[in-house]
Amino acid sequence: MDVPAFASDFKPIDWAIPFFVLLIVAEMIFAKRTGGARFEARDSAASLMMGLGSTVATILYGGLIGAWLVFVYDFRLLDIPFAWWVWPIALVLDDFFYYWSHRWAHTVRWFWAEHVIHHSSQHYNLTTALRQPWTGLFTLKWLWLGSAMVLIGFHPVMVGIVGGINLIYQFWIHTEAIKKCPDWFEAVMNTPSHHRVHHGINPRYLDRNYAGIFIVWDKMFGTFQPELDDEEIRYGVVKNLGTYNPLRIAFHEWISIANDMRRAGNWRDAMMFLLAPPGWSPDGSRSTSKEILERWQERQRRSTPAE
Repeated sequence: MDVPAFASDFKPIDWAIPFFVLLIVAEMIFAKRTGGARFEARDSAASLMMGLGSTVATILYGGLIGAWLVFVYDFRLLDIPFAWWVWPIALVLDDFFYYWSHRWAHTVRWFWAEHVIHHSSQHYNLTTALRQPWTGLFTLKWLWLGSAMVLIGFHPVMVGIVGGINLIYQFWIHTEAIKKCPDWFEAVMNTPSHHRVHHGINPRYLDRNYAGIFIVWDKMFGTFQPELDDEEIRYGVVKNLGTYNPLRIAFHEWISIANDMRRAGNWRDAMMFLLAPPGWSPDGSRSTSKEILERWQERQRRSTPAE
């Protein structure tokens, strides 16, 4: 299928970068004047370094992923055209697959080792959006995330463009400067309020709001949690890193997995350290997000007087 000229040369991320820079500067000015957003210089510098490293990594292995998707396209089930009405369908479907990919990134440690980088900041501002992993090639998520749409019949170029639009949309929701959007927007779309919850480490906020663009996926699949006025969000990961070193940020979880597997008493435990949810341990000495939530809920029940 011939690719339209406008699509073949369109790289949404490249177009968006100048706007990212302008919005970060604007948020910094807003933070300085009003205190409505928070920055820490070393933390923001680490986030920007992670973003730079992710960009370099994508350049290095992006051709391999593109070649794979072109190969998969030969086995497509349908011939889906580049018609105008196809684009919104592709965007919605891409976000649906993103939801599940993102959800698995929080519930399978192999995928979490890549994704934890994005959650490693204890601050929440637009530079946090750029705190991206360097090891996406090795998790192999791209084998199915892009392949699923290409196998259906969406051209790899279209898949790349809607995936880029998804990432661009998620940039602006990484802020404390915007408290709430109109109710109709909050009901359907992912917003700063919804995504702040996703980055929270409060027990009730753990592993919630996985959506990229449309928060309706979380409402459909039981993972939605609204931001509550009476519970301030704490950001980061359950066991924070305490470092601004980009190399440690990028590889710390992979090193932890290797150490856990090396010390495992048997093959089953070794594989569980790789594939079980983050926090799993054979002796229960650590806690998964589900276990943390369950203990918190039990404490809440005990502290609530019986009617």
